[in-house]
Amino acid sequence: MILDAARAAASQLFSPEFRAVFLKTLGLTLLALVALWFGLTGLVDWLALPWVEALLPGLPSWAGWLSGIIAAIALAFGMALLIAPVTAIIAGLFLDDVAEVVERTDYPGDPAGRAVPALRSLVLSIKFFGVVILGNIVALLLLLVPGINIAAFFIVNGYLLGREFFEFAAMRFRPEEEAKGLRRKYAGTVFLAGLVIAAFLAVPLLNLVTPLFAAAIMVHLHKAVSARESRR
Repeated sequence: MILDAARAAASQLFSPEFRAVFLKTLGLTLLALVALWFGLTGLVDWLALPWVEALLPGLPSWAGWLSGIIAAIALAFGMALLIAPVTAIIAGLFLDDVAEVVERTDYPGDPAGRAVPALRSLVLSIKFFGVVILGNIVALLLLLVPGINIAAFFIVNGYLLGREFFEFAAMRFRPEEEAKGLRRKYAGTVFLAGLVIAAFLAVPLLNLVTPLFAAAIMVHLHKAVSARESRR
C-alpha cells in the first residue's frame, strides 16, 4: 500500500500537471529568500556592526571588512538552512492544488474532495515549518551521539509529517474528528508513510518539493485506506 502510494506520488511529482504548482512554489520561495537576505543583512548592518565597533573601538579598517565577510558567510550558511523551511511554509499554501491534480488524474470516477479551509491550510503549512525546524534541532542536539541523531530525525519527522499530511488528505473527504480517528486506526501505516516523506526531506534539493510529495502520497494512501474501509 505504502510503496504503491510512494511510487505513484514520485511519478507525478515532475509531471506537467504538477509543474504549475511547483513553479509557483519555487518562485515564491526565491522571492521570500531574497527578501529574507536583504532583511537580515540590513539587520546586521543596523545592530551587529555598531555593537562590535562600540565594544572594540580603534579597530583597523581591514577588521571591518573582515567582519563583514564573516557575517556574509554566516548569513549564507543560515540561508542554506532556511531553504527547506521557507519552501515548506509556502508550499503548504498549495497543497489543495496538489490533491486536486492527484484526484483528477488518478481517481476520475471518485467524487472530488473539498478544499481544506484557508485558515486550516495555513495552520498546516506553519506546522510543517515547525516540524522541519524541530526535526533538525533534534538531529543537531544528538549530533554527537553516532546513529541516534539519524534515528531521531526520522522518527520525529516520520511521526509528525505522517500525522499532519494524512489528516490533510482525509479532511478533504471527512470531518476533522473522523479524519483524526482514521489516522489513529492506521497509525502504523501512516507512520511508515511519514518515514518515506522524512527520507525525501533528508535529501538536498528534493527537500524543496517534500510538501508536494507528502500531499500526493497521502492522497493515494487515504484512497487506499478508504477502499479497505469500504470493503469491511
